[in-house]
Amino acid sequence: MKLSMTLNYSGDPRAAAAEAADLERAGIDVGWVAELYSFDAVSILGYLAAKTETMELGSSILPIYSRTPTLTAMTAAGLDAVSEGRFILGIGASGPQVIEGWHGVPYDRPIGRQRELIDICRKVWRREVVTHDGPSYHLPLPADQGTGLGKPLKLINHPKRADIPVYIASLGPKNVEVTAEIANGWIPVFFHPDKADSVWGDPIAAGLAKRDASLPPMEVVAGGALSICDEATAARIRDLGRFMTALYVGGMGAKGKNFYNNIFCAYGYEAEAEQIQDLYLAGRKDEAMAAVPQEFLDATAMVGDEGRVRERIEAYRAAGVTRLQVQPMGDNQLQLIEKVKGWIS
Repeated sequence: MKLSMTLNYSGDPRAAAAEAADLERAGIDVGWVAELYSFDAVSILGYLAAKTETMELGSSILPIYSRTPTLTAMTAAGLDAVSEGRFILGIGASGPQVIEGWHGVPYDRPIGRQRELIDICRKVWRREVVTHDGPSYHLPLPADQGTGLGKPLKLINHPKRADIPVYIASLGPKNVEVTAEIANGWIPVFFHPDKADSVWGDPIAAGLAKRDASLPPMEVVAGGALSICDEATAARIRDLGRFMTALYVGGMGAKGKNFYNNIFCAYGYEAEAEQIQDLYLAGRKDEAMAAVPQEFLDATAMVGDEGRVRERIEAYRAAGVTRLQVQPMGDNQLQLIEKVKGWIS
């Protein structure tokens, strides 16, 4: 198990780079940069590559709709080059609110698009002459859709690696199955270590049964808040998770169109998921936060005395997590990372 952490994507990049260097020295193995409707992740990742030495750097995530597949491949190859082979291409479908609202493109065929995009990226990295004829992408563009002058091309540069790892952020059963079949890693959110197998066990098994033997074992990135503290402090830290949980389970989508709400239902929180969504969409956000199940907050946070923190870390390990995502809280965060690094190494 390695330690990973989301790096600051919305503030001063210089401060983020200084923090990343400190985190690297303390024992963080993988640093992730998000891309929402913020600064683009690529600029930040390129800057971080110059300011770090050993930490893997990943996009978490680049939306599949905001770049062409070949540009995604070129970008990944470039970041892998400037980081000396430390880049992880994290991709995902995002959601219709961002894709159609911010990027202005239709949110269609997300699972199929991911599969095609990965296939094209791997051809680019192998420096093949790229041709592709799929439901979503056509390379070169057919003559009746353009000038007719398009020609098959291959990447000019020689990539640092021809097998840049690709991680997919997926939640739905079919998408998770595809992730287990073709991706190097999986980035789930709201991952409940004690309930994950009951929700995703079958899709993962189905995907792994079709997985190419040349692919390495699938990495799993998940975790939560981290703090060694007294119980009163632990309770306050766990409660901090209510805001984001209510935002996503309640507000990221409409009725019947919310992936995160679906996951909470699959965990057995059907009544709570409905209540959170109803309250949040009605503007009663504080009440929605209060409706987040305490059991979920307790299970997903690695906070409390040393025994409790170790127990939750082992729960994540037992659930198949190989990249433990941590959000250190409180004073002496670097020392906390060093301590946990010693436990899992």
